[in-house]
Amino acid sequence: MSDTVDDPNMKSPKGREVAEPLRRAIGDRYLTYALSTIMHRALPDARDGLKPVHRRILYAMRELKLSASGGFRKSAKISGDVMGNYHPHGDAAIYDAMARLAQDFNVRYPLVDGQGNFGNIDGDNPAASRYTEARMTIVAEALLEGLDEDSVDFRENYDGTLSEPVVLPATFPNLLANGSSGIAVGMATNIPPHNISELCDACMHMIKTPDVRDETLLNYVPGPDFPTGGVIVEPKENIAQAYRTGRGSFRLRAKWEKEDLGRGQWQIVVTEIPYQVQKSKLIEKLAEVIQTKKVPILADVRDESADDIRMVLEPRSKNVDPEILMNMLYRNSDLEVRFSLNMNVLIDGVTPKVCSLKEVLRAFLDHRQEVLQRRSRHRMAKIDHRLEVLEGFIIAFLNLDRVIDIIRYDDDPKAALMREDWGRDFVRAMSEADYVSPPRGEGELSDVQVDAILNMRLRSLRRLEEMELVRERDALMIERAGLEDLLADPGLQWDRISEQLKETKKKFGKNYEGGARRSRFAEAGEVEEVPLEAMIDREPITVVCSQMGWVRAMTGHIDLGRELKFKDGDGPRFAFHAETTDRLLIFGSNGRFYTLSAANLPGGRGMGEPVRLMVDLPNEVEIVDLFIHRPEGRLIVASTAGNGFVVAEKEIVAQTRAGKQSLNVKADERAVVCHPVVGDHVAIVSQNGKFLVFPVTELPELSRGKGVRLQKYNMARGRQGALELDGGLADLTTFDWSEGLKWEMGGGKTRHETDLTEWLGKRASVGKKAPFGFPRDHKFT
Repeated sequence: MSDTVDDPNMKSPKGREVAEPLRRAIGDRYLTYALSTIMHRALPDARDGLKPVHRRILYAMRELKLSASGGFRKSAKISGDVMGNYHPHGDAAIYDAMARLAQDFNVRYPLVDGQGNFGNIDGDNPAASRYTEARMTIVAEALLEGLDEDSVDFRENYDGTLSEPVVLPATFPNLLANGSSGIAVGMATNIPPHNISELCDACMHMIKTPDVRDETLLNYVPGPDFPTGGVIVEPKENIAQAYRTGRGSFRLRAKWEKEDLGRGQWQIVVTEIPYQVQKSKLIEKLAEVIQTKKVPILADVRDESADDIRMVLEPRSKNVDPEILMNMLYRNSDLEVRFSLNMNVLIDGVTPKVCSLKEVLRAFLDHRQEVLQRRSRHRMAKIDHRLEVLEGFIIAFLNLDRVIDIIRYDDDPKAALMREDWGRDFVRAMSEADYVSPPRGEGELSDVQVDAILNMRLRSLRRLEEMELVRERDALMIERAGLEDLLADPGLQWDRISEQLKETKKKFGKNYEGGARRSRFAEAGEVEEVPLEAMIDREPITVVCSQMGWVRAMTGHIDLGRELKFKDGDGPRFAFHAETTDRLLIFGSNGRFYTLSAANLPGGRGMGEPVRLMVDLPNEVEIVDLFIHRPEGRLIVASTAGNGFVVAEKEIVAQTRAGKQSLNVKADERAVVCHPVVGDHVAIVSQNGKFLVFPVTELPELSRGKGVRLQKYNMARGRQGALELDGGLADLTTFDWSEGLKWEMGGGKTRHETDLTEWLGKRASVGKKAPFGFPRDHKFT
């Protein structure tokens, strides 16, 4: 098949057809899309930590003069301006991005100050943009500081009518301070938020020690600092590895405390939940854990949150260890999450790269150095322009009468002033200024100077004003000399950047609202697996299961002969004494074992619940046996075909509702026997009355399989002419040879056969006619 497409509708500019390989056409177009997604949508810039949409939102708010100390504007106006001027995408996407910048539970240092409903930690969406208002925060203003001083490059907007900044000056490493996440084409990024004060300390240390080791930076930035707090339990070596490689993860847990209720009663209060976990969904998950009884020692969960978070967890018993309860909840809910780190960023605004912590901070510091140099050069240009104007003013004051005459009597005062030779006064003003002005003839004024003189107010023509001009000129010259020294010496530049970082730390440090570290660190101690029985109050119960499979737990050990109520058409089948700490095993006719916790059984006041709702027992499968699990016990399982084996009970405990397969049976077979091994011999009887005894040692011990032949059965032709099994296994039991075997004969009589030598044979034999008085239903019990 060819990979070229000749489209007759595809014309070149000259009208001729264009044939292009399909592989190249798709590759070029997909590559263009991928680059656009990577650079303009998904990955943040390492220098200011922003994606284009966030940068455009802040710039548009600045153009609207929405300062932190100013008034609010409708969010619809802001998103409309962003969409119309800079970001040609949907206003819903723009508003969602702006709303997230205002959510203090998502952003460590919010960049937008929202007024109205901007969503909450429960996962509720913000109100429509026409109902909310917004303005910038002082943190956002810190990112924009110096934007008017040629600190960064500008580019045309999408339609070429306006210009927008390529990157923001950013006085702090916003990429790490607020974090970022995004999915591009073939790559993604996920960066947690950090503490500004710690980041500033790390940057200042990097300035002093440029070749600092990655591990040393952890002394200043020990780990993320999430807006919702929480407890980071990741080992330090894993954190160091993540920051060194740019990839890793952090285990984050909820913060909780034990609240004493008196009289030995207590409850757990969760005050901080993991980052990006919705509180409402967390509570739903905990309620599901209670309903499904995955954590039986948890009785209830309540949300008592107001402005802060307060989730109350009630234990089922005061004897429960709170640490054990919380560790079980960590495994079964989002009270513990793992936050992935993938610092894939545009390191220079163009190139995507997975960076280490050191590389990201270095990119920010290099950016700050460039911003400082550009602002310094811009300030020098402003000073040069002002000095040129001051030079003209001083000339005017030294020759005030001549200037007034020219202005009063000359038809073109501007041209006259420029033609005039001011001679020694001009040279003296120049030498006093010690300033190199733009090149022109000796004694001439420039166009800028003449315009400034002509626009000068009359009230400025005072001797005091002349003195002020001289003082201003001297101050500017000192500032200009300092800027020249700054631009010539990188050491001075880094000193200045350190001073700026100190100011930023002071501004947004612990004294700033929310500036103190929120996430703390702790070690996740290795908690031993505690058996479920150890967490449940041990109480006596009576387990009752009906013929139709409805099970319940009666309180206490009742008389097993007592008459119980069942549904119409139903009756008793299993009834035995147990305790709430027991585990129950169900053996199905499909050869699969299912596990139930006695503590999870429904109460005995009603008719109970169907077993099939508690475990995944198919409707066509019958319950062969229901009994208490004995960890050290052994069972004999067998099918109608006479195949079976011995299995240890510890091997058949299922951890899921689906159960655990043990005895493999064919489609025309079913499992019929599950008896505990309590002796040294096996007695087996077939449906046609053949009786066989053999030692238990002849049976293998397996955990799963078809097993071995226990008794031989003949094949006979059925009514349809097909070969069918003549008989089949009816029942089986184990006994001690020395004690013999007992069975009920009916009418309240019991037969005790002490000598079974006549029926003793090899496993897989046919056997002999059953002993005298053996029940006609061929059952031992």
